[in-house]
This record gives sequence, C-alpha cells and structure tokens, in this order.
Amino acid sequence: MPRPRKPASEILIQLGPPTLRHELDAGHGPDSLVCGVDEAGRGPLAGPVVAAAVILPVAAEAPAWCAGINDSKKLTAAAREALFDAIRANARVGIGISSVEEIDTVNILQATFLAMRRAVEQLAADGGPAPVTALVDGNQRPVGLPCPRITTLVSGDALSLSIAAASIIAKVTRDRLMTDLALAHPGYGWERNAGYGTAEHRDAIKILGVTPVHRRTFAPISEQLALNL
Repeated sequence: MPRPRKPASEILIQLGPPTLRHELDAGHGPDSLVCGVDEAGRGPLAGPVVAAAVILPVAAEAPAWCAGINDSKKLTAAAREALFDAIRANARVGIGISSVEEIDTVNILQATFLAMRRAVEQLAADGGPAPVTALVDGNQRPVGLPCPRITTLVSGDALSLSIAAASIIAKVTRDRLMTDLALAHPGYGWERNAGYGTAEHRDAIKILGVTPVHRRTFAPISEQLALNL
C-alpha cells in the first residue's frame, strides 16, 4: 500500500528557514526555558572545538531581529557576523571550548560533549534561570549535559531557531579563534580554512611541520609525526 503523501504546506515548512516550533513543542516558557545547542570544529586538523548554547526570548513567534538566522553553513561570513551581534544583544548565550589537548586526550566526540556542557553551564552562570530542556543538533545525546531534558534533532540547525542561533555563535567564535591562531602560526591558511584539511593546509604541514595546536590523534597529523621520527 503506497504511503500517503505529505500536504504541500508541511513540505514547505520543512524546507523553509528554522522556526520556534521545536522550542514551543518542548514547552519554552518563563518557567521552562529551552536552549539550542550546537558546535563548530569537529572535523578540522587544528584548533579547539567550540560549542554554543542559546536561549531565545520567550515568544509565540520569532522576533523581527531573528530574520536571517539559519544554519551557519548556509550563510555568508558577513551575514554570520551581523547575526552574531544580534544574537548576543538579544538572547542569552553560553560558549564552551575544548582545547586541542582535551581533544587528543578524550577523543573529539567526548571533547565536543565537554564543550557543550561548558556552554550550557555558562548559561546558568549568567544569573538567569537555567534551561530545563536542551535541543541538541545531531543524533547523539551529550554526556553530562546539565539539563533535566535533552532532545536530539537531526539537522537541527536547519529546523530549530535556537539551534541555528547556536550554530552561528559557535562558528563565528571558532573562526575568530582560528584567525588569531593564524597570526601566531602563519603559513597554514587558518584565517581562510579554519584548520580544516584543505590542500593548502596539508601542503603547509608537510613543509612547515606540525604545530602545538594540531590534533595529534587525527590521522593526517599522526602520520606526519611518524614520518618525522
């Protein structure tokens, strides 16, 4: 028996920009705050992983200043920078960072969970009420996240407005960190590639070597270190 087709209106909702639907379904309100959580930097060969947690103002619909918020990967750098400032000015934001040393010690997944935990903990440290529910991008439930309720949402940065806002905060924060690191370690192009394994970056590793902020447990780096023995 063929599966019934979804109404066109539902398809359009799924293909449109992120909304507050998942936050409202989770009970987002003054006594039951919902935060969106996302990360940036799981895949690069160098630099930390950064997570952000965002609590949007309690409202039945998205405020006007949220216009343009979307999955950070779908936005230009200029749009991300402008939205970063708008989010910081109008929402509660927590940022968590896991260092290269932590990534190499506990692995990238656990370091990502640690950064997420730090981001949510920072929300509670700002003096406001702690979130009751965390909407987390992806399908893996972060270990140790200080929230009574955790909901994972695949492609959450394209569906949930607070997760999309968190993706922007995390991406811009990490890109700025990598630009700073590029000044200390010139030649790898981190101001352009953010530490990802581009051809430019891999060629620089062969010529310039491995820096203290390269992830030694990632195969291209460990292989290069083995060649230097």
